[in-house]
Amino acid sequence: MNVSSIVVQCKQEYFDKVKEWCEASDVCDYHFGDPEKGKIIVTIEGENVEEEIKKLTQIQRAPHVIAADMMMSYQEDLDEEIKKLNEADPVVSWLNDDNIDVKDIVYNGDIKNKI
Repeated sequence: MNVSSIVVQCKQEYFDKVKEWCEASDVCDYHFGDPEKGKIIVTIEGENVEEEIKKLTQIQRAPHVIAADMMMSYQEDLDEEIKKLNEADPVVSWLNDDNIDVKDIVYNGDIKNKI
């Protein structure tokens, strides 16, 4: 079992809506929030890293969320996850695929249009 804390950022005027989404969702557990700063602290749980990343992505895509970032994480099977990382190819296979047009690559790190 993995448990991670997430800091969620939103505009002040959407704080209540984002808080309600967090509380009503099966994705995370709401713990604390600062309406004046538009920051919310939640935790997520997952059987593995993939499940946690899926939940983090759902929070990032929730209405009015500007950003959601994992701050702390606990993993029961950390040794197994480190082994998987060490055995994995450090370069994602599609980066070496000459048939992929660079125009088709979607960058999701820009928050410009989310504010």
